[in-house]
Amino acid sequence: MSSAIPDQTAPETDTVLVVDFGAQYAQLIARRVREARVYSEIVPSSMPVAEMLARNPKAIILSGGPSSVYEEGAPRLDRAIFEAGVPVFGMCYGFQLMAITLGGTVDNTGAREYGRTPLAVSRTGSTLFEGVPAQHSVWMSHGDACSAAPEGFTVTASTDLVPVAAFENDEARLYGVQYHPEVLHSDHGQQILEHFLYRGAGIAPTWTTGNVVDEQVALIRAQVGDKRAICGLSGGVDSAVAAALVNKAIGDKLTCVYVDHGLMRKGETEQVEKDFVAATGVQLKVVDAQERFLDALKGVSDPEEKRKIIGREFIRVFEQAQAEIVAEAGEHGESVEFLVQGTLYPDVVESGGGTGTANIKSHHNVGGLPEDLQFQLVEPLRKLFKDEVRMVGQELGLPEEIVQRQPFPGPGLGIRIVGEVTKERLDLLREADAIAREELTAAGLDREIWQCPVVLLADVRSVGVQGDGRTYGHPIVLRPVSSEDAMTADWSRLPYEVLAKISTRITNEVRDVNRVVLDCTSKPPGTIEWE
Repeated sequence: MSSAIPDQTAPETDTVLVVDFGAQYAQLIARRVREARVYSEIVPSSMPVAEMLARNPKAIILSGGPSSVYEEGAPRLDRAIFEAGVPVFGMCYGFQLMAITLGGTVDNTGAREYGRTPLAVSRTGSTLFEGVPAQHSVWMSHGDACSAAPEGFTVTASTDLVPVAAFENDEARLYGVQYHPEVLHSDHGQQILEHFLYRGAGIAPTWTTGNVVDEQVALIRAQVGDKRAICGLSGGVDSAVAAALVNKAIGDKLTCVYVDHGLMRKGETEQVEKDFVAATGVQLKVVDAQERFLDALKGVSDPEEKRKIIGREFIRVFEQAQAEIVAEAGEHGESVEFLVQGTLYPDVVESGGGTGTANIKSHHNVGGLPEDLQFQLVEPLRKLFKDEVRMVGQELGLPEEIVQRQPFPGPGLGIRIVGEVTKERLDLLREADAIAREELTAAGLDREIWQCPVVLLADVRSVGVQGDGRTYGHPIVLRPVSSEDAMTADWSRLPYEVLAKISTRITNEVRDVNRVVLDCTSKPPGTIEWE
């Protein structure tokens, strides 16, 4: 979390900490807790237990992870976490770590269970398994196995290969399961998680989007005071909701700045100027910076460098806008000290922040910020996933056209061109993108997919035949994906007739394009954007 912003959790919020042991599902656990209307945050396993406890969590969840508890250098946890009186729920590696730390037995037998596995519940009336069928399938992913529970624990479930697949200690309020209840492949997994939260930890399900709005409005007012703020408005749902929240908190002390950097999709500048202002009544300043951005990106092909250049130029344009806004206000105008950004939790995580994970890619609003930033940041969405942001937007009364808009990256089409960014290439990609969006809307698929990035492989050419002649044109990539939060995604199985119509129109109507290909890669291993 940036030192320039206050803790995003209001003091009265009940918080569950998800301790990340390098699990691919850590973010999913946090989401599932929030779906149960309980606020959650992810912390790295390297965080000292004293620091975790100092945050006064109502419960702690230990995630899975790729390590064996017997590996040299495998993550460990101070026993004090289990003796602090805070309810703890271990999953997979977290379960084994709890077992071995408290005196149970974990065997490195080589007996592996991966995928859907039948679970036999021996205590169907227990805290975790009340009302859950005695036989159901769960998602396993482990090599080691717990053969004996620690003293004071009751074994509540097993599998054919694992004698202790779940255990509970109601007196100490410690619970654990060998499997992954957070994934949809585990039957009744959300019910098990909610049983821990509500029954084991005694947390009331009170965290709602209404709470988020009230808490953030209070935090924004406390942070900004009577000063002025500007917001970088892209027209996307993230910046729109962030602006609406800040506008609710400080009213006409906010000026939204829309940077027309020439990297937007067809018709989007006009949409921002018309729809968002009409919906919110905010003050909007439009800055034409197309030439500036193209000059800065000239000759640059490296995706990380492009992101950082775009982030840097955004800030410089905001500084210019700041000076103009102050000048326009006259000698009695207040200073503009705050910059509002629509940064989301996935942006922070993928930029290497929040969980101690590696940097996957620098988001322009996280890893791309210059060191000499002259604003204090206001990031009211920094701890939210995309679907939660949409719900906050609905709570604020924003129109569906804005709230349900498909995600579009802050760096715009600049990172959907693989290669150097030029005006000619941007115009080409804009036309192809507009065709894809038109056909998806006509087919009624806008709500069926998360988004459909259209990518230009500018440095690639292939031979084609058009008009009985040889062509040597660029390929366009369609990347339709389905996701809930952008942390994971799967490619969308669009109807062949829709894909065929998009392909035909692009190759017929867009110059220098003679091939359309489909990206059918999930995330992981691929990211949603190509750059």
